[in-house]
Amino acid sequence: MERTAHADRFAELIGEANVLTNPDDQAPYLTEWRDLYQGVTPMVLRPGSTEEVSAVMTYAYQNDLKVVPQGGNTGLVGGQIPQETGDEIVLSLSRMNKVRAVDPAGFTITAEAGVVLETLQNEAEKVDRLFPLALGAQGSCQIGGNISTNAGGTAVLAYGNTRDLVLGLEVVLPTGEIWNGLRTLRKDNTGYDLKQLFIGGEGTLGIITAAALKLFPRPKKLEAAFVGLPHPQAALKLFTLAKAQAGPVLTGFEIMPRVGVEFCLRHLEGARDPLEGEHAWYVLMELSSGSDAFPVRDLMESILGEAFENGLVEDAAFAQNLTQVQDFWHIRHGMSEVQKPEGGSIKHDVSVPVASIPDFLDKAMAAVDAFVPRCRPVPFGHIGDGNIHFNVSQPVGADKEEYLAKWDEMNAIVHGIVNEFGGSISAEHGIGRLKRDLLKDVKQGIELDLMQRIKTAFDPKGLLNPGRVL
Repeated sequence: MERTAHADRFAELIGEANVLTNPDDQAPYLTEWRDLYQGVTPMVLRPGSTEEVSAVMTYAYQNDLKVVPQGGNTGLVGGQIPQETGDEIVLSLSRMNKVRAVDPAGFTITAEAGVVLETLQNEAEKVDRLFPLALGAQGSCQIGGNISTNAGGTAVLAYGNTRDLVLGLEVVLPTGEIWNGLRTLRKDNTGYDLKQLFIGGEGTLGIITAAALKLFPRPKKLEAAFVGLPHPQAALKLFTLAKAQAGPVLTGFEIMPRVGVEFCLRHLEGARDPLEGEHAWYVLMELSSGSDAFPVRDLMESILGEAFENGLVEDAAFAQNLTQVQDFWHIRHGMSEVQKPEGGSIKHDVSVPVASIPDFLDKAMAAVDAFVPRCRPVPFGHIGDGNIHFNVSQPVGADKEEYLAKWDEMNAIVHGIVNEFGGSISAEHGIGRLKRDLLKDVKQGIELDLMQRIKTAFDPKGLLNPGRVL
């Protein structure tokens, strides 16, 4: 690969300062949060506009150069990290960070791919609107990456996945062509809905450079409760009760085990136990309404009162103000990062039918304990949509590397149980490199064939994010 000649040409296209060839400058782009992948690249490119992305991709396509798009580099399946072979260029969208338009009357916001999720949330708040996508990494993840991975998060119960929040996209194709589909229409029945191919496509079909997104009314009243329960079956029954009584007012319902809360109390700055006693399981329940007149607190008290009477709930703390609501969510959103100081953690991002969650947890926790005695399962997540992050921390005092060497075997055990319940081995993190070879075991042959045909149609040379997903 003529790296110097290519770097010179890219410098002409996007500016010398935006072609990073020094290893120290490249370092933040070459490793991911879990330390599973350490990439090598001849250069990191940082275009500042859709036209510059197009120019980069046109040249790359003409010269058969492989390109890996990267957003905030918070992905958890390795899709954004270049291969160790050193022949893949990283294209960072971080400089494309403008909010192009906000339309509070139409409840839409249009933003470039490099806008940080938390910035997007704040821009919506400035016009008394809500952008509901919420993740633990929202201070650093970027909306382009969120769309490319069809991110889930803690608001899916009420607002859906990222896919449900996208009205239109602007995309640069592998050939360098630009598709401007930044429509804000709620209804557009003019043939194939092309944007859906790029949502969740993990940067394998095109590079998302901007998006038109839905906004929602900002809640005027919000209540949250941190609830202690004896077992997941009680959590499921509480969810059923809450959903039946609150309907769309139920905007959050997250399950956490005691061990995860203990990790937070040890390692998460500012975390405090909301309840006095210890409980085997916890639920964070949130109700919200856009109307000041809606009796949200009364509804919360009614739901939990009935749950107490039915023996589902052992204790509960009501948030007395917005700060306490944020404190409750701080624990939930910190659940991933606090596992790192506890040593090796083998991850599973899975989903099963909501009604099957208690049985899945019972069976999977027993199975991993039998496989690695004294391991510490930390299953937590979105019980309302069936998505459980079934993470398993190493036994206390175990050798981290020896434990992590069991990753594939433990994955096989857990994913086998997921399949028994008719679930998915990737609920919201995507496939990337980590789960690519598992697809053949969970997808029908025709599904994989259709996916490959789509990839070939958009990227006949196979140069854009090669080896990811397929």
